[in-house]
Amino acid sequence: MHLSAPAIILAVRAHGEHGAIVRALTRDDGVQPGYVRGGRSRTLRPVLQPGNSVAGEWRARTAEQLPALTVELATTLAPLHAEPLAAAAITWATALTATVLPEAQAYPRIHDALGGLLDAIVAAPSARGWAAAFALYELLLLAELGFGLDLERCVSGGAADDLAFVSPRSGAAVSRAAASGYEAWLMPLPAFLRDGGAASWDDIFAALRITGHFLARDLLVGRAADVLPARDRLVDRLKRAVA
Repeated sequence: MHLSAPAIILAVRAHGEHGAIVRALTRDDGVQPGYVRGGRSRTLRPVLQPGNSVAGEWRARTAEQLPALTVELATTLAPLHAEPLAAAAITWATALTATVLPEAQAYPRIHDALGGLLDAIVAAPSARGWAAAFALYELLLLAELGFGLDLERCVSGGAADDLAFVSPRSGAAVSRAAASGYEAWLMPLPAFLRDGGAASWDDIFAALRITGHFLARDLLVGRAADVLPARDRLVDRLKRAVA
């Protein structure tokens, strides 16, 4: 087994006295694990930070063997790890991706969207510049993994206009007319989640409520739910940032 590819570091786990097991996302070969010799050294610790982009090379004698991985840094997000809000965003984006994606299956749209999200966090002067993109990234993950929401037509009657809510049971949109009398049991649907465009903070938090509900219900179950506190910390920081 020999693979050379650009990759985004998703997760790093210490192994032995000096090494590290790294999971990184490639565009064409999906999540690839590898053992980095000396991964806990002063030289490699700054390279092996979640969110960093690297040129990776995986080598193994057999398909069953954990490959040896060597990396060369391409882009570092190290300065952002000193900023609590940006660090929380990077931590959640990479932890979520590492948790829900199976290994060695290509998800090019997820790879490109994660790269775009991380670029937005780097470039944006405030969370307002990337928070909406975060909700859209979570929505994409749900769709790519088979749990997409139906936000195009009303689940009751099929109307495509005046869609104002999402059913927490079906994951489908509900028109304002069909929701009459049941609003308390539904989740408000912000327009940008369906159509893109500008989003207020109220819209962003409404979108994160929707994606968070379905992530917890459909993808982050069992041991995978252990990563959810990282999302809670991110949302709490976002709320404090706009308070």
